[in-house]
Parts: sequence; structure tokens; C-alpha cells
Amino acid sequence: MTATLTASGRDLRTLAGIVSEDRGEPPAHGLAPSLLDDLLGLIRCDFLSFVGMDTAQQADRFAQTAPLEPGDDWQETEEDIARFWKHYWDSPCCSYPDQTGDLRSVTKISDFYSARQWHNTGMHSDYMREIEHEIMVCLPAGPGWIADPGRRDGGPSVRLLFFREAGPDFSERDRALLTLLRPHLHQAYLDAERRRRGAPQLTPRHWELLHLVAAGHTNAQIARRLGVSEGTVRKHLENIYARLHVSSRTAAVTRAFPDRDT
Repeated sequence: MTATLTASGRDLRTLAGIVSEDRGEPPAHGLAPSLLDDLLGLIRCDFLSFVGMDTAQQADRFAQTAPLEPGDDWQETEEDIARFWKHYWDSPCCSYPDQTGDLRSVTKISDFYSARQWHNTGMHSDYMREIEHEIMVCLPAGPGWIADPGRRDGGPSVRLLFFREAGPDFSERDRALLTLLRPHLHQAYLDAERRRRGAPQLTPRHWELLHLVAAGHTNAQIARRLGVSEGTVRKHLENIYARLHVSSRTAAVTRAFPDRDT
């Protein structure tokens, strides 16, 4: 029988904030630091990492860590990186997404090892010596990445990892919350990538229509000004929403005119 899981009011408020809050302009890579801070408040851990990995190339495309204290500039040495990849394929807690193509499951070290088994692995003894518990959310590769999950030599993916150096394991409550958040985290990452690449191209008619929307005109008023039907205006707006990756008139105006006074 599956145990009943409950979420606190704080959990729900944090979930709602992560899903709905506008984080502003994204950093050069990854997710907004404020989002990572919210995740730290949701899932108790010593630290978390958000990493763009390419297992076929045995390299990270980017890596973020939180909490990040002032003056933190620690970088892994080449020896550390070599030790990690030496044991990667023999560590199912790391390579499970590549081995199976399953990017949806939220996994923990304890899904694959007992505590004693984990301590006896090469990954723990050579690389993750201080880590007792980990929970991982795996997302599809970012835009422009070529992914082929299930290949033995792996490929690109984006991973959110929470680490504990001591204490209890991550709970089923933690797994459930991260499972609920996974599609929203993926969307947040895709939105940040789109912002980094700049606004998509719109046609002159799209821009003309958006200027009228920004001026406060209704669909009927826009249709009269442009000499088209309201249905055509709606179709243009649907096309604009799709290109800007938004779902409302207000969001489209904000996305198209980021410096506009509100």
C-alpha cells in the first residue's frame, strides 16, 4: 500500500512561486539564482548543482552551485574530473538516465545501493567521499543539443542534483515535490535559453499588430485599423504567442517591448 504524502502550506507557496514568478533576465547559463535559492528552501540539502552534461564528450557544458557564498570560486581539478568519469558508467545512480533513456524518474542513490554498498563503490571512495545522499532530476537536453538517450556512450542532458553529507536520506515527499516540479523546471530552463538567444523574429505585420495591442486596442479595433477580420487578428496573435513562447497579450507585449514603461 502506498503511503499518503502531504504537502505543507509553505511547500505549496514555494511550488507556486517557482512555477509562476518572473525571474527577469537569466544568467549566462542555467537558471536564475533566485530559483535555485527557492529550491534550497523546498528541499533541505547541504548544496545543489544544476549541470548541463554531455556524457559522450565527458564534459559539462555549464554548472551552477547553490548556495554560493561570496568569494566562492572553487573549480574541480582535472584529476577530480577524471576520477568522476572513470566510475561514471559503473555507477547507476549517475548513469541510469543514459543506460535506460528514462529522463522522467527522480532517483536517489538509495534506489541503487544500500549505505554499505555505496561506501564500497569506486565513485564514493574516489570522488564523492563526503556525500551520503543524493536525489537527481534529469531534464531533456537544451535547445540546439543533439540528444540520443539510451546510447552506451551517452549524450547531453540537464540535471538538478541535491546533496546531503550526513543525516537522513531524501524522503518520498522530496521525490514527489520534485516530480511535480520537473516539467516546470524544464520550462523555466527553456525560457531562460530563449531569452539568452534573443527574441525570435516577427514579421512586419506582427510588429504592427503588437504596437496596437500595446496601445490598448481590442481585437475588434485592431481588425478595423488593419482592414482584416477579428478571426485573422486572433490567428496573428496565436502565431505571435507561439513565436514568443507566451500565452497572453500582456506577456507578448512585455516580451516584445522589454524596455517599455508599464
